[in-house]
Amino acid sequence: MNDWPDGWTGDSRERSNRYGRGSAGAQPEGARVMPHVQPRGVPQQSQGYDRGHEPGYDSGYNTGQVYGSPPGGGQGGYGGPPPGAPRGPGHAPDWRRRIKVGALALVVVILAVSIGTYFWADGKLRREVDLSKVIDRPEPGDGTNYLIVGSDSREGMSEEEKKKLHTGSAEGKRTDSMMILHDGSNGPTLISLPRDSNVTIPSFRGSESGKMFPATGRQTKLNAAYAEDGPELLVRTVEFNTGLHIDHYVEIGFAGFANIVDAIGGVELDIPKAFKDKKSGADFQAGKQTLDGEQALAFVRTRYAFANSDLDRTKNQQKFLAALAAQTATPGTILNPFAFYPTMGAGLDTLIVDKDMSLWSLGQMFFAMKGVTGGDGTSMNMPISGSVGGNLVWDKAKVKELVNQLNNDEKVTVTGN
Repeated sequence: MNDWPDGWTGDSRERSNRYGRGSAGAQPEGARVMPHVQPRGVPQQSQGYDRGHEPGYDSGYNTGQVYGSPPGGGQGGYGGPPPGAPRGPGHAPDWRRRIKVGALALVVVILAVSIGTYFWADGKLRREVDLSKVIDRPEPGDGTNYLIVGSDSREGMSEEEKKKLHTGSAEGKRTDSMMILHDGSNGPTLISLPRDSNVTIPSFRGSESGKMFPATGRQTKLNAAYAEDGPELLVRTVEFNTGLHIDHYVEIGFAGFANIVDAIGGVELDIPKAFKDKKSGADFQAGKQTLDGEQALAFVRTRYAFANSDLDRTKNQQKFLAALAAQTATPGTILNPFAFYPTMGAGLDTLIVDKDMSLWSLGQMFFAMKGVTGGDGTSMNMPISGSVGGNLVWDKAKVKELVNQLNNDEKVTVTGN
């Protein structure tokens, strides 16, 4: 007779014995002694949990295994270590990623500094000359022509500085030097225009009044055009007497010139012959020497110590400006912020340029000036044929040939005085 409930078999009886070996009850011994309490947060276990006591059986509990871990252990789920977890000692740093991030950061910094420097420098340019007021202009040729003017402006100078730099205290301003710099495919050409050049004042429109002044055939010194109506009339006079189109105008005064030289720590120059001039304050011995701002200004202004006066002075001006450009455009200045920014600031604060001048054009002019002494360029005076009333007369035939070569961007073969 079967004492088990209906539907139970011997196999069922065998399963019941698994609740506790040696127990004849229908429930495990522990279940009869204490009701089973399921801990909060632990998954419900199936009946038969006591099989964990059987040899060779692994229920998966109390082995350090965490839910969600991959088979065989490990941490952080099937995706590997969680983000930010430290790598083991066997893992090498990801240098490729670090190099990429570092390079990107460097590019961002360089770009930010470059943009900031551009707007800082662009804001310092004094675009005060309006070339649109110049009338009856020649057609532009190939290449770019800059009219570079050194004025005797004493703007911003104290009485002590005027005395130190031997500038005097004259009111207003006049041109102390004038040069045409042509930048073309055959190298730069720097042409000095003596301030005592005899020129014809053409018809012009007043830069301030807008009034038209007709031509009268009046002849005078070139620097008188600047004194009469400023940069616009000077450009008009140069274009009328040469036939050369002026693309950009650049002017710097006494103080700015001296400040630039001091900002780069002086300019080294080889002076072939000693000379002295009380009016400019020049007192130089022959040989290589470094000129500070005060000495540089005296060097480029001296005229009475030379036999050819203004012609010899223009040659010294060309020589010094080319040396200044060459020694400024060096890695030691450009890559050194403690030298670069003071030099840029000293120059841009006192430069007066035309309204269409960009920093790019100004930079091209600067490097073209440097190329004059680098073996790629030519420097000369405007060809002179004689004088009249103490004024220097240009050689018209040579000037015409020179202008044709510049307009066609040809190699300059004309020579000057």
